[in-house]
Amino acid sequence: MNSQGAATDPQLQQFIEIESQKQRFQQLVHQMTEVCWEKCVDKPGPKLDSRTEICLVNCVERFIDTSQFILNRLDQTQRSRGSFSETMGE
Repeated sequence: MNSQGAATDPQLQQFIEIESQKQRFQQLVHQMTEVCWEKCVDKPGPKLDSRTEICLVNCVERFIDTSQFILNRLDQTQRSRGSFSETMGE
């Protein structure tokens, strides 16, 4: 099979997309953990106190909200550019 055939194989493309999504998810989890840990944990111990636990929960929720907002905004921008270029092509 030539390299062009491999590039157009739908199963291969789907596998690559799934693996890319997994990688992006892992990067987000790592980034979120780093930010929230630094912000909320003063000193590591065998157990989280309630203040630290609440801080971590709030941090994670804000991180998720912010990520979702950014993704939605990028999607809207991409859609508006797509409709603009379709209009220009007419």
